[in-house]
Amino acid sequence: MQAETVIAVAATVIALGSLWVSHTQSSATRLHNRQSVRPILQIRRIHERRNRRVGLQVINAGLGPAVVTDTEVRLDGVVVGKWDRAVKDRIFAPTDWPSTYSLRKGAVVLNGEQTFLVRFDSDDPDRLERFWDLVSRRLVIDVHYESVYGGEGFTVSSLPQE
Repeated sequence: MQAETVIAVAATVIALGSLWVSHTQSSATRLHNRQSVRPILQIRRIHERRNRRVGLQVINAGLGPAVVTDTEVRLDGVVVGKWDRAVKDRIFAPTDWPSTYSLRKGAVVLNGEQTFLVRFDSDDPDRLERFWDLVSRRLVIDVHYESVYGGEGFTVSSLPQE
């Protein structure tokens, strides 16, 4: 082989290696950027006897905002709809109407944000226990969300982990 051929082959190999390193580095950077703004929603069941409060609280424990893409509500295992006013009217009796917060499509839960999806305050321990039974055993709220990049399809559920 002539020197020119060896130099050309070596230059091509170096160029291809450089291209591979550049591609690998940019893929790692994109993955890091996505992870650095990943939201992590949690739904906690709250039963504060001392404060006479019962409810379900959504918390964004991640680093970036969570964009809600959908919600689903089940009562006693039956899908009743999305977490909106119409479903709340069907679930909660008018005399036991709790404080609620709707998560509609496109709603954003900021990082570090904590809000009650449903909260019931009462001085009556029997009413609190009945409501606790509802939110801890019978009512399940699923929240589908993604980061600002989109397309991840994350889901969090109030379903008790057993």
